[in-house]
Amino acid sequence: MENNSDFSTFIMTGFGEMENMKYLYSLCTLLGYLIILSLNLLLIVVIALEESLHKPMYILICNLAVNGIYGSTAFFPKLIADLLSDIHTISRAGCLTQVFFVRTSTGVEITILAVMAYDRYVCICNPLRYTSIMTYSVLSKLLAVMWIHPLLVFVIVLMFTERLPLCGSVIHKIYCDNWSIVNLSCVDTSVNNIVGIFAVVLVIGLPVVFILISYILILQESIRVSKEAQGKAIQTCSTHIIAFLSFVFTFLFEVTQHRFDIRNVPHSLRVIMSVQYLIIPPLLNPIIYGVRTREIKIKIIKLLKKRV
Repeated sequence: MENNSDFSTFIMTGFGEMENMKYLYSLCTLLGYLIILSLNLLLIVVIALEESLHKPMYILICNLAVNGIYGSTAFFPKLIADLLSDIHTISRAGCLTQVFFVRTSTGVEITILAVMAYDRYVCICNPLRYTSIMTYSVLSKLLAVMWIHPLLVFVIVLMFTERLPLCGSVIHKIYCDNWSIVNLSCVDTSVNNIVGIFAVVLVIGLPVVFILISYILILQESIRVSKEAQGKAIQTCSTHIIAFLSFVFTFLFEVTQHRFDIRNVPHSLRVIMSVQYLIIPPLLNPIIYGVRTREIKIKIIKLLKKRV
């Protein structure tokens, strides 16, 4: 076994047969990235320009779009460059940087969804007190927490990862992730595993539990009231539920990569499974909120007509 703690470059071996059609894959990846940027930017511009949309729910949707661009930019440009290159390498500092941006984007995504669930809970269960509870002051504090909390947690995680001496430089994926770097270590990584578990619980687990509790309370409130109110509650929450489920199911694919032996799964399918949570949410979110949220849809059509 190699015993060298000074590896400064990692080799990405996850591309496999993708190299045989690298120009097609790179073109598809570029188009996907441009579509994600365009859709999310359109959503941000519409919400920013229309004063009638300067409300908590739409501000949170805008933050979701900003995070979609943030996470996608940490993933797609490097992937496109690797697809076009014959050498798939990344510096150790670059790898840790990509891990930080990708993971914090994931954490911010689910935290925003948790705050949105709380916003829907207040709107449906305490409609008369909504404006006094979801003030701009409260919203500003929630926005600060949902961005800073994941950033701080993953800074700590990467501090533990960065100190590890490494005995290898091969990452069997098409992008960097913390678990792959930890597996290259020459020493016991029990502490890293414990820190990683705590990070997942704090950044992913708690928001998911919070979302589930919010919707249980909303469901209980809806059962007590009229069918008309139930219909309005379902209509109000359906968009958020779709966004939440898309995040959960795509993130489960990534968890499967680490927790189960899937070496018998075809390589191309493994690659698709590993990148679902980086592609589907930022692509799907602006479509969901742009199409299913009536106020946003009207403003988008109005803006596009004005430009035409």
